[in-house]
Amino acid sequence: MKSIKLIAIMVSGFLTTPSLFAQEKLTLQQAIRYALEHKVDAQKSKLDIANAENKIAETRSGALPQISAEGGFTYNPIIQQNAIDISAIGGALPGVEPGTPPVESGNEGGSLALVAFGTPWTSANTVSLNQQIFNQALFTGLKAAKSSREFYQINHALTEEQLIEKIANAYYEVFQTQQTLKTVQTNLDNTRKSMGIIKGLYESGLQKKIDLDRIQVAVTNLESQKQQTLNGLELQKNALKFAMGMNISNSIQLPEETFQVDISKIFEEANAENRTEIRLLDKQEELLELNKKAFIAEYYPTVSVNANYGVLGFSRDFFLTKPSTSRWADFSAIGLSIKIPIFNGFATRSKVRQADIDLQALRYDREDTRLALALDNENAKSQMKNSILVIKSNEDNVKLAKEVLSDTENNYKNGLATLTELLDAEKAYADAQNNYTTSLLDYKIAEVQLIKSKGELKSLINE
Repeated sequence: MKSIKLIAIMVSGFLTTPSLFAQEKLTLQQAIRYALEHKVDAQKSKLDIANAENKIAETRSGALPQISAEGGFTYNPIIQQNAIDISAIGGALPGVEPGTPPVESGNEGGSLALVAFGTPWTSANTVSLNQQIFNQALFTGLKAAKSSREFYQINHALTEEQLIEKIANAYYEVFQTQQTLKTVQTNLDNTRKSMGIIKGLYESGLQKKIDLDRIQVAVTNLESQKQQTLNGLELQKNALKFAMGMNISNSIQLPEETFQVDISKIFEEANAENRTEIRLLDKQEELLELNKKAFIAEYYPTVSVNANYGVLGFSRDFFLTKPSTSRWADFSAIGLSIKIPIFNGFATRSKVRQADIDLQALRYDREDTRLALALDNENAKSQMKNSILVIKSNEDNVKLAKEVLSDTENNYKNGLATLTELLDAEKAYADAQNNYTTSLLDYKIAEVQLIKSKGELKSLINE
């Protein structure tokens, strides 16, 4: 029995996990935080920062001692022979095979003998060290690597801001559709209520069949509109979940919240220099400056110290460790290497000039980006101003349409209004509510753009 209860609890946990947000109501702040933790774009930009540390370590390794070891053995089936004038030293030489005829030298009357130097088996084992003393290109590369880390950190911040903007827009679109669905449901309920009244009058012989048919058509149309809105809402929720990096099978539900219109935000000044896009371009300019210095560094000499130590082994047999047939000798060397560039066909000068052009192009891009950001700020302010006016107008229109609908319903009940007037009043009220919801969405999207233009998108997380 305990096992059965345990299994039931586990199954219950699995079934309730996907609908966690559906139960808790997903707020905008929760959606943004979830996306920053789970969306692939945010995760990849974090990997870029981590990889920047690896690049710094890779560049720094060039300034550290470079140590390597090499070893091996060689078998010489035929040992190379060298010619020696034996008349100069008199007598036979060790290593000269008996019976080897001397080679007459001709005019001098001396004789030459072929002598083999070496053994069939040799072994060479060496440890080498190289240390950079002065390398301007290496030093510049270290600065560039550290700047690259800062570049990826700024790029990560930009990726997060872009993700926040995408989440906010998708969230507000779901909210608008959710409000539209609520309006459709209210209109459907009212029309069904009117249809019930008309049906009762028809059954009592006080209403025409055509009026009942017409309102039945209106109900069917509203039911179809409701289903279409539900389908659209589901698609938008899926789009929001994808933007968040959430499993599509999870269920989410937005809270029934109302948006406050804050006109003071329109008068807040924005500084384009604070935008992440500008800071990213500034860091790119710094990297291009370092790239130019790296090319200039090719004019500088390089200085390095090198040293090596090795052991050579010689033997007539394969077993080099056999004392009777092998000999070992070590060697060592220490040196200073200086490389001075003199002429490379103006290749370095061409690289420096290309770097100058890249810098100038980036400065043009920065100025163009600054103007574009200023334009976005002004457009967002204008859109917010227009949206506030439209919201106020639509809010008044909703109140008026509701009063008209209420009066028309009373008139219809008293026989002072036609069914057409009633249906028109219901449609006008629904349209007014939808227009109000749309104007709210336009305002929130414009507000997101205004917040973005001030470089404060992350403030949406803490609202």
